[in-house]
Amino acid sequence: MEYLVLGFLTGLSLILAIGAQNIFVIEQGLKKQYVFLVCIICSLSDLLLIFLGIILFHLFHQYFNLFVELTLNILLIIFLIYFIYLKIKSIRRNISFDSEVRNTSKIEISIKTLSFTYLNAHVYSDTVFFLGNFSKNFLLDEKIYFGIGASVASLIFFFLLGYLSTYFSKYAQSDKVWKLINLFIIGFMSLLTIYIIKETVYFL
Repeated sequence: MEYLVLGFLTGLSLILAIGAQNIFVIEQGLKKQYVFLVCIICSLSDLLLIFLGIILFHLFHQYFNLFVELTLNILLIIFLIYFIYLKIKSIRRNISFDSEVRNTSKIEISIKTLSFTYLNAHVYSDTVFFLGNFSKNFLLDEKIYFGIGASVASLIFFFLLGYLSTYFSKYAQSDKVWKLINLFIIGFMSLLTIYIIKETVYFL
């Protein structure tokens, strides 16, 4: 039981950091747009990566090298720049909150959610590497409890984030408010992109 709690608290402490994925979940909650789909994709992805790190950590470090991390960072930079470009274009064209919600499909949302998850090197460092490394000296049953605890923390966090944002969406129904939200998202994503670029250049 103690390893279940340890996994929960450790997983929660890692996931609380605001990142591109969390901002995307909040945005979808504010739009009331496929919130369950976004939250379940994020939660199941974390579960998969957490147990990948825990069970395969003794093998995984042989394959996950600097080249792979740089590649993921570059892909994430390209994706974020494209995402920012779409946001800027939507503001310039005065696309309203309602039309932006209507014109998005489940497939597009799924692809965006998977991109924010699997193109982010920090997701791997938190789930696969940190949690896998942290639990490497545990017994097998202790590792399983630890992984379940961390996965439950992720599940609760994403659904709280998504559905609390849905609750507050009534304050974001006007086009003016949504434009301000988009400007905040553009600013935050731009700062995050600059940070990742600096981190990538540091590795080179």
